[in-house]
Amino acid sequence: MSKPKLAKFAELKTFPNVLQNFSFRNPSLTGCKGEKKDLKGKWNSNFFGNENPIVLELGCGKGDYTVELAAHEAAKNFIGVDLKGSRIWTGAKRALELKLPNAAFVRTRIEMLPHFFAPSEVSEIWLTFPDPYPKRSKANKRLISPFFLEKYRQFCRPGAVIHLKTDEPALFHYAVQAASLAPCKILTMIEDIYRNGPPAGELAIQTYYEKMHLEEGRTIRYLKFLLH
Repeated sequence: MSKPKLAKFAELKTFPNVLQNFSFRNPSLTGCKGEKKDLKGKWNSNFFGNENPIVLELGCGKGDYTVELAAHEAAKNFIGVDLKGSRIWTGAKRALELKLPNAAFVRTRIEMLPHFFAPSEVSEIWLTFPDPYPKRSKANKRLISPFFLEKYRQFCRPGAVIHLKTDEPALFHYAVQAASLAPCKILTMIEDIYRNGPPAGELAIQTYYEKMHLEEGRTIRYLKFLLH
């Protein structure tokens, strides 16, 4: 049985690879010793201690991509972002157990990220099975919407790579349209990544939700484009 949420929240405050934003009216990050951390524009120098590219997994959930990518790509720094502390606890705990110096987690709303990352500080973004928000009135909440693409431009370098994996066909086609209108350069568009057998490389990583969707017989789609 997993630890109760309150116990996880308490332990999360002791993790050296986790930064948290506790007040959306006060855009600041707090580290494991309760200290305020100003890392905007200084993630490489003051946190990771290298000049490697920074990759974000937004809406990371249990941090499956953050941990697996960090374990296999030592030349990049990976940061999982989610609001749910109990989910982040799982990924952060595993990253510590694996002793991954290039994996970190930020607990905050994604809308807050321009407060914590400087222009051109991020090179790549993964969106793994984000909430599709199917109602048209909720379109701006989709992490691939023009609203969020504009947020990403505030801290991504020109030509940053955006990845989307989803089981929702409507969200996939919405994302293709949003990228086309931005305009962004679409690099890869796959309607079924398992059509010809198990995928290779980065696409082979399966999140908790992907495994669940596959058990239900759902099709997994993938989109990769450059953010301009």
